[in-house]
Amino acid sequence: MTKNTIKAHILGYPRVGAKRELKFALESFWRGESCAETLQASAQALRENHWKKQQAAGLAFVTANDFSLYDHVLDCCVLFGATPKRFCEKAAANELEYFALARGNAAQPAMEMTKWFDTNYHYIVPELNENTQFTINAHDYLRQIDEAQKLSKNVKPVLLGPVSFLYLSKAHGINKLDLLDNLSRQYAVLLQEIHAKKIEWLQIDEPVFALDLDDTWLKAFERAYAYLRGTRPKLLLTTYFANVSRYQAYITRLPVDGIHIDLVRAPEQLGPWVNAIPSHWVLSVGVIDGRNIWRNDLDKTLALLEPWVKRLGERLWIAPSCSLLHTPVTLAHENMLDAEIKSWLAFADEKLDELRIIGLALNHGVESVTNELAISRIAIASRNNSNRVHNPLVEARMSRLNTLNENRGSEFSVRQQTQRKRLNLPLLPTTTIGSFPQTPDIRATRAAYKKGEISQHKYHADMESHIAYAISEQESLGLDVLVHGEAERNDMVEYFGEQLAGYAFTQNGWVQSYGSRCVKPPVIYGDVHRPLPMTVATASFAQSLSTKPVKGMLTGPVTMLQWSFVRNDQPRETTALQLALAIRDEVDDLQQAGIAIIQIDEPAFREGLPLQKAAWAHYLAWAVRAFKLSASVANNDTQIHTHMCYSEFNDILPAIAAMDADVITIETSRSAMELLDGFGEFAYPNEIGPGVYDIHSPRVPSVEAMEKLMKRAIEVIPVERLWINPDCGLKTRGWSETRQALMNMVEVAKKLRLLLS
Repeated sequence: MTKNTIKAHILGYPRVGAKRELKFALESFWRGESCAETLQASAQALRENHWKKQQAAGLAFVTANDFSLYDHVLDCCVLFGATPKRFCEKAAANELEYFALARGNAAQPAMEMTKWFDTNYHYIVPELNENTQFTINAHDYLRQIDEAQKLSKNVKPVLLGPVSFLYLSKAHGINKLDLLDNLSRQYAVLLQEIHAKKIEWLQIDEPVFALDLDDTWLKAFERAYAYLRGTRPKLLLTTYFANVSRYQAYITRLPVDGIHIDLVRAPEQLGPWVNAIPSHWVLSVGVIDGRNIWRNDLDKTLALLEPWVKRLGERLWIAPSCSLLHTPVTLAHENMLDAEIKSWLAFADEKLDELRIIGLALNHGVESVTNELAISRIAIASRNNSNRVHNPLVEARMSRLNTLNENRGSEFSVRQQTQRKRLNLPLLPTTTIGSFPQTPDIRATRAAYKKGEISQHKYHADMESHIAYAISEQESLGLDVLVHGEAERNDMVEYFGEQLAGYAFTQNGWVQSYGSRCVKPPVIYGDVHRPLPMTVATASFAQSLSTKPVKGMLTGPVTMLQWSFVRNDQPRETTALQLALAIRDEVDDLQQAGIAIIQIDEPAFREGLPLQKAAWAHYLAWAVRAFKLSASVANNDTQIHTHMCYSEFNDILPAIAAMDADVITIETSRSAMELLDGFGEFAYPNEIGPGVYDIHSPRVPSVEAMEKLMKRAIEVIPVERLWINPDCGLKTRGWSETRQALMNMVEVAKKLRLLLS
């Protein structure tokens, strides 16, 4: 019988809890309904539960320090004393001050937030300047190790690496690498403290290896890790999301003891790495998809690994491709999901079991998991052969794509004049991004309807009352372009997916987006099409309540793709174009119903960009095509808006311009309009609404603060092409703060119009 000692482990586990326990604990604390001790107790209980699951799966380690009350990069800021001086010095020790860093407070705006590589997870961007002095604040970090060691003697802590921390930071007035030596010394001190706890292995994450790095940054690794040669645990250098074999010459010189590589995104790198690693290193291979929810084809995985088992022996480790942070927790509570589709899926807990099965097969032979492999084969065959996946009508329409006009009827300058004549808007028109507060009453009504406790008639009547209230509030505030408020939408992707063929939905498939904000991505399992209009009745009702234009609100095809769990049996491009055709039909129906402004949101457009520039052109070509396919059916006098947020756009501005939206709204308030500079330098040709109100913070910005931002915007963009709006939708805010912030925003527009008249 085969007897190997191949280790299985994970890079991280979802933080939020199977029923979003962390979300509710956080929000209770923020409302002042519970104390810090209660919050910490909830967090500790979650961590202990996660570790016990890893033990039950027979993993070689329990992975510690992957948990965060808000964000792991923010935790790293606190850990190394890199919290901005503009906040209270107690931010490292006081929960209220810790959360102020991410959410802002009455005195200070929050730190910036942006996407974690090409995921929908948002991290808090460290702020560095000439006064930054790194120090160790390791109490919480070491306490989590202590907690884990009470359960297991084999604990593997996780730590974001020093070079990735600096790379992902934002520096003001300095070269970030000037801080590398000081930071690396603190890492060395921390590693000594971890070693003192008899930790054998430390997982040190350096995800920036997935990016295009120049020699300066590549040499920074050698410089930083030179400080880590002293007393320390063994180091597993962790990479993911891309092929990193092109950096082998740099990585193999580092004083580490192994590397983790992502074989889901880049299976071609396995052979090169087996041949390149030093003889004393371990090679951890990510063979289970940490980014998606499809069941692993265990036979294929075993066939991939078996040739290398004899060669590497115990130096071969198996793992998911990346942290399971990006997947829901468990299928155990999915009682309403179609049984066949459910059999095709694996959430975090099921992925732990897949690791267990692969480990047993490699260490003890496939005969030790005969039943498990048989179940896997049935599920894989079911999905491959299901007639629910492919739709001949969709395939026929896709074959006729080249017959459709993918460009608007006229160029922007012509459309602009036509739209101005129809809309008759003032200088610096004011609007919002789409959603208004999702009150407890709205959520309770939606929940009651889903449970069958109220009738469809009652539900629609209640939703219309909330829409009427949102329209009335906007009218009284004096906004120029209104929205219906999206009371009926729990999520901007799920709402549309529920009305499209080819989608399935979970009850508890929650994934953390940032802080307490969780999303429940729908599952695209088959060909997508729109059976019926999705928003026309609601948009028409809202428009009937006002003489001002009310925007029709749609989610764009790229965001529908990015924020779903996407089928992996066809190119993502194909699925995006299917979605584009569905949105195109909706745009046409809205304009036929008299809706003059239609917003096609694409906040995930930048998120989908490949991490390495060599692949950008292909992605941007089909992503732009998908958006244009959605919008090009619009008449010249129908104004098409789009919205993008929490990403760096300056490097893809030609593609954004090629989308040819009449108006784009973007998030700019946290960066004090810095993002707008690129649009100005590029001479972005269409209209633009830079955000002046950070909706992810409870802080209400003053008239003076917003006016300052808009004056900055006027310096960059011609005033006749500017709009005034918040950064993003307002669903997470309360009505009181929303009302005051929008009142201030409208006042800014009035003041600037007088000034410019």
